[in-house]
Amino acid sequence: MKLKILLAALAATLALGSAAQAQTVLKVGSTPTGSPFTFLDTKTNTIEGVMVDIIRAVGKEAGFEVQIEPMAFSALIGSLTSKRIDLISAAMFITEPRKKVVSFSEPVYRYGEGFMVPKDDDKEYKSFADMKGMTVGVQVGTAFVEPIQKSGVFKEVKLYDNPPDMMRDANAGRIQGGFMDYPIAASIIAKGAYPNLKMAKSYEPTVVGSLGIATRQDDTELLAKINKALEKLKSDGTIDGILKKWNLAD
Repeated sequence: MKLKILLAALAATLALGSAAQAQTVLKVGSTPTGSPFTFLDTKTNTIEGVMVDIIRAVGKEAGFEVQIEPMAFSALIGSLTSKRIDLISAAMFITEPRKKVVSFSEPVYRYGEGFMVPKDDDKEYKSFADMKGMTVGVQVGTAFVEPIQKSGVFKEVKLYDNPPDMMRDANAGRIQGGFMDYPIAASIIAKGAYPNLKMAKSYEPTVVGSLGIATRQDDTELLAKINKALEKLKSDGTIDGILKKWNLAD
């Protein structure tokens, strides 16, 4: 009888332990089209990249596991606020409008937008003023959309749901140029998928921002754990190591 009671107690303890462990798995929204920050590795059929490595390192340090959930960039914030996911770790700038809806960690990496053009376009583009009358593309949901639309210099600004569609149109000459996160565009073009495109190296970005990990605004305890983990990972060189792994400057 005592043995049965002991076994029952042990089973209950194990069950509670399993339940507690399951609660530490957080769903993290990432995009499959943001290399080198987040992208679909076709060999493993998993989402990989800078922000995936960082959130995994943060989770290990902060005491939770991560389950990467692939989705379109424009769906990330809505999925977070509706609790379909628990975190966002992607190529998402920390901006004031977004901070009104979600909370961000301390900055992880800083950069601006890049401008891609056909290889035979040798014009020295430095700003929007050099693009007057052009038809260009930009990814919907990014921080670049508003300033590009408000500039008033373009003949047409086409909005795209994802980078591949915009890059295919630019590569085929259906648009004269496209705006994207510089590291993402440069990484994709360097792989040779769009042989007719190049980055306009002379272009100076208008929107320079920092990437951060996003949480729901009421998840203050989780955000504090993430920031504490990031501080540790920055000080011990882990973040620098991840950036170097993906050929990004510190």
